[in-house]
Amino acid sequence: MRVLVQKVKDATCKVDGKIVGSTPFGLLVFVAFQEGDENETIFWMAKKIANLRIFQDENGVMNRSVLEVRGRILSISQFTLYADCHKGNRPSYMKALKSEKAEKLYDEWNFQLSQIVPTETGIFGA
Repeated sequence: MRVLVQKVKDATCKVDGKIVGSTPFGLLVFVAFQEGDENETIFWMAKKIANLRIFQDENGVMNRSVLEVRGRILSISQFTLYADCHKGNRPSYMKALKSEKAEKLYDEWNFQLSQIVPTETGIFGA
């Protein structure tokens, strides 16, 4: 499992010109899966991200989580996080989990996140 986390003031996911998910403030999280990822890993990562102390407190120190600042999460599936560019100039995505399995894990990921932090999503594979 690979996750890329970015703090955002505002994030929106559009598919075919239509907004499918957004967050006014919080985290934009891109996620990808590989063979061997399972529910325990997803649960652990969801808790870890929800509790990352990356938002500033009243003293300007990154000491607050998305939960503490009452932020939201926008979760986007992004298999390209597993791009391997070691050989040649064309990335290989062999380590990324195949769509059918990855979509099930993405659904479980979003469910676990939403149990902790208000979460919106993109559309898998869009």
